[in-house]
Amino acid sequence: MQSFGPSRRGAAFGVVVWLAAAVFVAQAHAHAARAARPPRRDPNDPPVAYAVRVNRAPRLDGTLDDPIWQRAKPITDFLQREPDQGEPPTERTSVRILYTKKEIYFGIFCHDNDPRGIIADQLHRDAGLGLDDYFMITIDPTQSRSNAYAFEFNPLGTRRDGLIVNEGHDDVGWNGIWTSSARIGPRGWTATIGIPFFTLNLDRSGKMDWGINFMRFIRRKNEEDMWAAWAREYGVYKISEEGTLKGLDGIDGGRLLIVKPYLLGGFRQLPQAAAGSTLGHPGMNGRYTGGLDVTMGLRSNVVANFTANTDYTASGVDSAQFSLSPYPLFFPERRQFFLENAGVFDFPMNFGNDQLFFSRQIGIDAATGDETPINGGAKVTGSLGGFDFGAMDVETRGAGPDPSANFGVVRVKRTLFGDSYIGVMGIDKRSSDPADPYNQSGGVDTRLILHRNITLTGFAAATRSPGLNGQNADAGGGIQYQNDWFNMMADTRRVGVNFNPEVGFVSRTDCYCNFIATTFRPRPNLPGVRELDFGGSFEHDSSTAGALETQDWNGSVQLRFNNGSVLGANLASANAQQITSAFDIYKNIAIQPGLYRWMSHQVFYSSPQNLPVTWSVSDGFGGFYDGNLNQAGAGVSYRADEHWSFGLSQQWNRFQLPEGNFSVALGGTSVDYAFSRFFSVSSFLQMDTAHTQAASANVLLRWHYRPDSDLYLIYTAGPRFASVQGNSTAINQNEFVVKFTYSFNPCMHCSRGSSGRHSQLSARSRSDLSWMHENSDQPPTPAGARSDGRSN
Repeated sequence: MQSFGPSRRGAAFGVVVWLAAAVFVAQAHAHAARAARPPRRDPNDPPVAYAVRVNRAPRLDGTLDDPIWQRAKPITDFLQREPDQGEPPTERTSVRILYTKKEIYFGIFCHDNDPRGIIADQLHRDAGLGLDDYFMITIDPTQSRSNAYAFEFNPLGTRRDGLIVNEGHDDVGWNGIWTSSARIGPRGWTATIGIPFFTLNLDRSGKMDWGINFMRFIRRKNEEDMWAAWAREYGVYKISEEGTLKGLDGIDGGRLLIVKPYLLGGFRQLPQAAAGSTLGHPGMNGRYTGGLDVTMGLRSNVVANFTANTDYTASGVDSAQFSLSPYPLFFPERRQFFLENAGVFDFPMNFGNDQLFFSRQIGIDAATGDETPINGGAKVTGSLGGFDFGAMDVETRGAGPDPSANFGVVRVKRTLFGDSYIGVMGIDKRSSDPADPYNQSGGVDTRLILHRNITLTGFAAATRSPGLNGQNADAGGGIQYQNDWFNMMADTRRVGVNFNPEVGFVSRTDCYCNFIATTFRPRPNLPGVRELDFGGSFEHDSSTAGALETQDWNGSVQLRFNNGSVLGANLASANAQQITSAFDIYKNIAIQPGLYRWMSHQVFYSSPQNLPVTWSVSDGFGGFYDGNLNQAGAGVSYRADEHWSFGLSQQWNRFQLPEGNFSVALGGTSVDYAFSRFFSVSSFLQMDTAHTQAASANVLLRWHYRPDSDLYLIYTAGPRFASVQGNSTAINQNEFVVKFTYSFNPCMHCSRGSSGRHSQLSARSRSDLSWMHENSDQPPTPAGARSDGRSN
């Protein structure tokens, strides 16, 4: 075992002193920046826009040529958030808003002095648009000042949508029915957007105001322009700082009701190791099944979701991780039913990943990653009388070693001042396993926003399990302060040794956990440099009896350049770790019990993000328990055009331990081809030499043949989901399935159906499928420019 010598302690102390000195540098630069560029508009005075009622819908062809757009007054008062806070944008942007009884329309003109420099390479629906130019609209129709719908699109008209919950949770599981079309022209790019009111769950309403905001991102300049919430510490997710949309009156969108059945057929081949598992019998197994999902608007701000015989073959696969500690791994949720409105059920236990409710504990075996069949479930989420709430009930059927179980979850939050709240949560799990027939969790939490920059959090939770009495609580609190040049967060909590939320995620129990981190972000007047980040953190975790478990001192520095590249270094990380029982790190090699101390370092660089080829490299080196570890990583992405994209990431871990020397390699390769915005194929191949079966693959072909309806062809070799419990190996499988989904409104036969939602959906189907009758769905481009906006 290693210990810190005087030189290492001195180095760690020097980092802290150096970071403290950076405060004065940061303050000087911040004050100089404010003096040189005073804000052009008070960020505490949200802007107001007006929508204009029209008798017919404008042409949604990606241009603003339809004269009806001229009836709306353009919104042009955007300001920079990045790089020059509060300054006028380098390119002009205008937004026009019209509406009919059934739908709202946005006409956007993004002026660009160099249209050849416009970057647009993404055609995949719901893919990240961060490497493209793009535009984002957030709509808060109930003026909750906390939650909003988000609609994003790029100059090719590619769509991405989701929900913003509690001013920061990006709920990408929500998929709305809306249309987008865009064109690149000689003066920039234009877009037309149509959003039916039923997509926002608005049935009928008289005069009403909305919360709304707009953001434009110019990739080659790394520039972010905002209409509201333009201060650096805010941004588009700061819904409480949104603007106001007036002029809406007499809408009749029709009740939200979407019925989405599916049919699935195919085969699955399982190895002998699958005997007795939840997956099926070894050998070749046919798969023929079907199910149903229903979304229903109970009122304008209350939505119900139902699912029967839930399937998640189209949810993709987990990216491989390798655990370097005895604590569990965190994997994000990927399944649609649990993703939609997931933010309502958030119960964070301080600033890490720990959650009182973690939906991956339903239907996925935590130890093996194997799937457990879901019979069905129901979920109701919404807001009423100042309360946000969610209720969920899901039932899984027994399969292999996993017993049947029922999961009930209730979450209620009372809105306070600003976007502050106080909330409660209750979770009840009932199982057919006689050794573990029940598990219950409950808690109360709060978030208080003070003076816009200060956030206080606190929570207390407890569990009830057979045979675990006493020491079954978890309680703590935290504080965060953030402005345009300084960020600080700190939290503390006490986790009892018997705290056991079986439907949650807790990285460790029996812990007094304490953490503090600060970041200083001055903006010096250096050529090409946008920001210097000086960071420092300290973590100290001990058992409830006072014995040291984990300690970490960390100091880092980063240079962020105007072109989006980043150069950084983890200058020093001084670690201490108490191992109470041996844990397997690689095959037959285990870290033995004891107290270990070591020092490590890391350097990294990521390239500019506005080029067809982007790349990153990193190298970490130093001690590791009672040996050494070198971690080298590299990644590269190539976007040939809007159709082809390639990605490669690789990490090499080279261990030198007294028990033996070994290496673990993790890597992934993606190849995607988009025929159009509606037809694409994607593949993801992984390598993980820590396990016996080192390679896995997932190939997905998707035809989005009508709104919210898809045909999938999916091939998977290897596990779909990973175990959260360390470096366990899931059972490999070879599977090929065809999945067909069809979304419709059963009210099309009702008296209002023909003039309501169904007629809009049918029109949208014809519009969205028009690409089938054309040679290409790409917009016209100016002479001498490519469809992606870059010169030939």
